[in-house]
Formats: sequence, structure tokens, C-alpha cells
Amino acid sequence: MIMIGIGGGTGSGKTTVARRIVQHLGEERCAILPMDNYYKDMSHMPLEERRKVNYDHPDVIEYQLLVEHLRKLSSGHTVQVPTYDFVTYTRKNETISFSPRQVVLVEGIFALYYEELRELYELSVYVDAESDIRFIRRLMRDIKERGRNVENVIAQYLETVKPMHDAYVEPTKRYADIIVPKGGYNDRAVEVVVNYITKRLERDE
Repeated sequence: MIMIGIGGGTGSGKTTVARRIVQHLGEERCAILPMDNYYKDMSHMPLEERRKVNYDHPDVIEYQLLVEHLRKLSSGHTVQVPTYDFVTYTRKNETISFSPRQVVLVEGIFALYYEELRELYELSVYVDAESDIRFIRRLMRDIKERGRNVENVIAQYLETVKPMHDAYVEPTKRYADIIVPKGGYNDRAVEVVVNYITKRLERDE
């Protein structure tokens, strides 16, 4: 199994890059494992307290569970991936059954942050984009998908998202084997990654 980490700032185009890789390789060979599913459950806290948690800090990701799942997948075992409710900041009861593939793409802002994860990757990719573009994408996503309002998203961006990006996400660029500028629609960069994976799969056959 080939594991690939795809990191980068919020709204940079990580998911778009990952989806395009899957489109090229096919879902039977390649699948995305989103780090967003591994946010820690905050159901033990009152809702008002949950809202105050800094969800842009690496401590809120249960990365040890992700490492455990990746190791099980590489051993040929299916894993039960948690699902997360970003409106209530809690884990849902249902899980997603995720079976092994030839290629697993681990995608998230902290995909390149944790050393234990980086050690599992065969290739590390950092997706880069201008900060104003990333903010606009985050704004649209949080309003449309996560039940937030404009004032809330802007306040969160200024208070935690940008400072945490500068402190914890941007520095992970140095761990990348490939940096994808201009976000998810950089055809040449996606082609480079796809070609690398294809040649690697051919070597295993």
C-alpha cells in the first residue's frame, strides 16, 4: 500500500487535489482518508465551551487513532473511520467502513505535522494558495456546510485560523516532497503526483 500525505492551509485546495488524483487512478485503487474525521469528540463539554475550543490547533486531532488505522489498512484490514458533526463539535454514532486500497491519500491541514504520520508516507504533498483565496473558500464552506455565520467565521479566522496556520501549518511545507502552488487546479503538479504513483504501482506489479 502506498500512503500519501496531502497537507496545506484551510481552503488551499487539498481536497480538490486529492479528488483529482482519485479520478485519475480510479476509486477501486485509490481512496481519500480525511483528517477532518479524526477531530476529538467534545461531547463531554457544554456547547458554549465547545465553541471556545481552538479547532485549528494540532492538539484537537486524534492522530494516534489515524496512525493505528493506517497501520491496520497496510496490513489488509478494514477500519471503521469516525464521522464528525461540525455544528455540535461531536462525533456521530455512525462510522464509515474503509477498506484497504493500493493508494490511500491522507488529506488535512495537519497531514504533514505529526512525525508518526510522516513516517508512514511514501510521498508528502503540500498544497499552497494565496491567503485571501483560502479565506474566501473557508468562509463559503463554513456558511454552506457547517452552519456558521459571516461574523463568526471572520472572528474565528482572525483569532485562531490565521495564527495557527502561521504557527503550525505553513511550517510543514518543509516536509513536503512536492509543493503544489496555485491550489487544486494546477494541472501540471497533479500530473506529476499521478505519474509518480502510477510508476510506483507498476513497480509493485
